[in-house]
Amino acid sequence: MSTVHAEWTKLRTVPSTGWLLLGTVAGMVVLTTMITASIDVSLCPSPTECFEDTTKLSLSGVHLGQLAVVLLAVLAVTNEYGTGLIHTTLTARPQRTRVLLAKSGVVTAVVLGTSAFGVIGSVLVGRIILPGNGFTVANGYPPLSLEDGPTLRAAIGTVLYCGLIALLATGVGLVVRDTAGAIATVLSLLYLFPILAQFINNPRWQLWIQKYAPMNAGLTIQSTIGVDLLPIAPWAGLGVLALWSTATLIAGALLFLTRDA
Repeated sequence: MSTVHAEWTKLRTVPSTGWLLLGTVAGMVVLTTMITASIDVSLCPSPTECFEDTTKLSLSGVHLGQLAVVLLAVLAVTNEYGTGLIHTTLTARPQRTRVLLAKSGVVTAVVLGTSAFGVIGSVLVGRIILPGNGFTVANGYPPLSLEDGPTLRAAIGTVLYCGLIALLATGVGLVVRDTAGAIATVLSLLYLFPILAQFINNPRWQLWIQKYAPMNAGLTIQSTIGVDLLPIAPWAGLGVLALWSTATLIAGALLFLTRDA
């Protein structure tokens, strides 16, 4: 527990931590507000023919919130290398496995707790804004509610998605050990595949990206309509992201355990 406490102390005393946690929540809520405010049933052939997934719309702010998560997780690792504090840490705590587990556990726990507030705020925003844009019961769109099974699954899944992104970024940080390089690597893993999909005409490769690219697969957890038509099932998609996160964390752990520092 002393190692966990030490990692928590280091994380909370970094000046950027509070701002990044606030940015996670604010980013999710603000982007959700902008997206839900821009969608209106008047743009559809008829109100009942919008076929919008209102739950997914209300959770779309994670695309912005996850940027703060990436920064937080990367800095939790690379700050120690940048300042040389890692040598002090390993001198005080020579059991590297314990340090690694404590660091990744603290970062993930903080991100899970923070993203839960972001998700709840996003759902509330969607519940408030969408009915005013025509997404009403009369038009076939029930109010957003966490008592609804698919909506609850999407909300919990989004929180877990953020936690897995934190683990992914932690693993990359351990591999790269440089803030700018680690951030660029994680963002490339998340956003490069969707960008490439826009320029690839081969349906087979497009399907591969939708099923196995970390962000594409992970965010299928937010879908609540047309689930049978998805290239990969929601929980399976989150599982793909979990494999990416596990792979990078294992790579980072192996290097952390074998390097001099």
